[in-house]
Amino acid sequence: MEKKEHMTSIGGSAVMEGVMMRGPKEIATAVRKPDGEIEIDKRAVSSLVTKYHVNKIPIIRGVFAFFDSMISSIRALMWSAEFVDLEDDSESKFDKWLTRKFGDKVKDIVIYFSLIISVIFSVSLFFVLPHFITTLLDDLIKNNLILTLIEGVVRISIFLGYVLLASRMEDIKRVFQYHGAEHKTIFCYEAGLDLTVENARSMSRLHPRCGTSFLVYVMIISIILFSFVSWGNMWIRLGLKLLLLPVVAGISYEIIRWAGKSKNKVVCVISRPGMWLQKITTREPDDSQLEVAIVSMKAVLTDNKDDDKW
Repeated sequence: MEKKEHMTSIGGSAVMEGVMMRGPKEIATAVRKPDGEIEIDKRAVSSLVTKYHVNKIPIIRGVFAFFDSMISSIRALMWSAEFVDLEDDSESKFDKWLTRKFGDKVKDIVIYFSLIISVIFSVSLFFVLPHFITTLLDDLIKNNLILTLIEGVVRISIFLGYVLLASRMEDIKRVFQYHGAEHKTIFCYEAGLDLTVENARSMSRLHPRCGTSFLVYVMIISIILFSFVSWGNMWIRLGLKLLLLPVVAGISYEIIRWAGKSKNKVVCVISRPGMWLQKITTREPDDSQLEVAIVSMKAVLTDNKDDDKW
């Protein structure tokens, strides 16, 4: 029987010794425990996009989808960390105080606090720092476009340096392998093949609908939009750029959404930089890692295949 290709909206992320998959109705995180067994956590999708009814509003839905994805990834990462062998797994006094003070809500507080810290760190490192570095050239270069391009080069250089440094860490290499397993499993499902280790193994580990590609689009779109910001007062300029960041994220989301459901030549060209970078952020997984990704994928599939169709 001939298998038909299926462009799915299912996506995911790699976690510690596992993979999180987000389906149309459920989110599943599968983790390989130290004893070799696979543990799975399932929860219903609670999307900010649908909650605020912005799923049909281009760009705006991308901003909500970005934070939605961050929250899901942080929650899955925290859950997966519970299964990692640690030399000292005892609670600190601060952990005990949080549990006593907030009870069952402590995990949600930690998730949203982590989200805030992540956003502040990312914006500071990849946008505020390049901005101030480039202002050192204000007296030497008067052309706004050239200054914007220089700032973009500085931003991309910092980003690439960060990724390359992270890729050298042993724990991150394992995460990158699971990242590759996630992509191969999604490709296998989209190809209409049975979800088996053998079928997934032959798939590409580079996927156009990847968070890595999203970040590359953010870098490129920011250069284009920031070129319209006047190079006057540096604080006003910084404020305007920060205000534009949600627009940058929204446009980047629309591009990656388009790239995920189209195979025309234009899409192939604009997807290429992100695919190149994925050669760093993904690694070839072993069969046991593919097995974990497949378990996670199967857990979010519904009886109606149109549920997860773009």
